[in-house]
Amino acid sequence: MIKEITADELSKSFRSVLVIDVREISEYESGHVPGAVNIPLSGFAQRLGEVSKTQAVFMICRSGARSMQACEFCVDEGYENIVNISDGTIGWINRGHEIVVGGQKG
Repeated sequence: MIKEITADELSKSFRSVLVIDVREISEYESGHVPGAVNIPLSGFAQRLGEVSKTQAVFMICRSGARSMQACEFCVDEGYENIVNISDGTIGWINRGHEIVVGGQKG
């Protein structure tokens, strides 16, 4: 079973954990959780090596559905410490948390 938390719960620790945003690049650039890494679901399998197997990984999308797919894929590939953000970026924004507009640095 995949652990799920809300965006509000994520807000308490997001600066110290790995957050992967699985939305498409244009969605990510329109506003994302600070520090979130963008690995779109459409190319997730090809970039799985970028997902840590040693630390907790928090998956987020718009509303929790695509991030759950990414979580399920990771679990099928042997990952254990995967967490889905059940209400996604919508929940993050609706609770008034800070977002970053634009692409990733580096």
